[in-house]
Amino acid sequence: MNKFLTLLLLISFNTSAAPEIQHWQTSKGIDVYFVETHQLPMIDLQLVFDAGSVRDPINKRGLSQITNSLLSQSADGLNADQISFEFERLGAEFGTSGGYDSAGISLRSLSDAALLDTALTNLRRVISFPDFPAEILERERNQVLVGMQRKLQSPRSISSERFYEAIYQGHPYAYPNEGTAESLADITTDDLKKFHAEYYTSNNVMISIVGDLDRARAENLAETITKDLNKGKQPGVFPQVSSQAKEQIIKVFHPSTQVHILIGQPGMKYGDADYFALYVGNHILGGGGLVSRLFEEIREKRGLSYGASSYFSPRRELGPFLSSISTRQDQADEALTVLRDTISEYIQNGPSVAELKAAKKNITGGFPLRISSNRKISGYVSVIGFYGLPLDYLDKFNEKIDAVTIDEINDAFKRRIDVNKFVTVLVGPVEDDK
Repeated sequence: MNKFLTLLLLISFNTSAAPEIQHWQTSKGIDVYFVETHQLPMIDLQLVFDAGSVRDPINKRGLSQITNSLLSQSADGLNADQISFEFERLGAEFGTSGGYDSAGISLRSLSDAALLDTALTNLRRVISFPDFPAEILERERNQVLVGMQRKLQSPRSISSERFYEAIYQGHPYAYPNEGTAESLADITTDDLKKFHAEYYTSNNVMISIVGDLDRARAENLAETITKDLNKGKQPGVFPQVSSQAKEQIIKVFHPSTQVHILIGQPGMKYGDADYFALYVGNHILGGGGLVSRLFEEIREKRGLSYGASSYFSPRRELGPFLSSISTRQDQADEALTVLRDTISEYIQNGPSVAELKAAKKNITGGFPLRISSNRKISGYVSVIGFYGLPLDYLDKFNEKIDAVTIDEINDAFKRRIDVNKFVTVLVGPVEDDK
């Protein structure tokens, strides 16, 4: 075997093998998930707090999002420019992210000890000692309000908000992460400080570390960045999602050129026993892009929409299953009928042997690209840690995909998805239902 072929085989093996995830707890009991990799002199670090919008007080929706956004705007006596400079001069990247279930803080840094230690000092300042000055809150509030006004111009955004409101019926998932104009008006700096003190604690966080350091340095890193966090209390019970009880059709007039249609219901959550059957099944139905059933029936055969797709978006509780298309006003009724009928027929009869074989090949063949960088691996590790998935989740991913059968797909879709209970939202040049 020549050297070039040997090198190709080694590259193929290294890019397709799932990374080994190590797990331990810090002296404060914080779960740490670590992948050691030395391809690049970099580390990707994420802290994930159980501090998403589900934890917002009812009358202060948007509090979690603003708290997370303002962490780096003023901390330990430094302003936003000073904090940003402290990261940038080291070549480090800092970020925050807020969602329904969690709030994240991320750092990407060179692994050189001097540079990394300085970046961690700055990160610890942001995590543990944010200042939340009133003028920064007011600026952020105004920016969020501008974003809300912009969303009112987007049929896609309008349909999404109405859809979540309908399928989650009062659950925290029903409300936008950024809150409402009314709830934002009630948020004060004291609220920010209280939310941070309650949820940004050592009892409410997990850490993922991926990159160019050994176990001993990773352990020291985890201890260092969390040493100033208060212990805090475990957050309250996460609210459960009820299954969609009945069909609902919502029409919203908007002066757009097309009608945006969105249909679906609560779907599945992380760790769900039906996860892989639903994942593979939906790849065939609408998640496989140009080769999916929905794309074929709606775009290729009838030209009713530029594209058509469906997907599951798992969360800690039942995340949505939804499908969406955009079409001309005069085609809206036909397009909606074809969309519903295609999903209904698929639930009734399931995929063909050829479709299942092609889907498995496509999913497993694309797996190396999903873990092709430290940043991507870090994202997966954070999900695995936060949602309590098995440590060998990535290692057994392709095995689980290959094991899915047609009968399992048929069974899972028939039990979990019911077209007759879908929420349907149409936004565009249609008669408003109000």
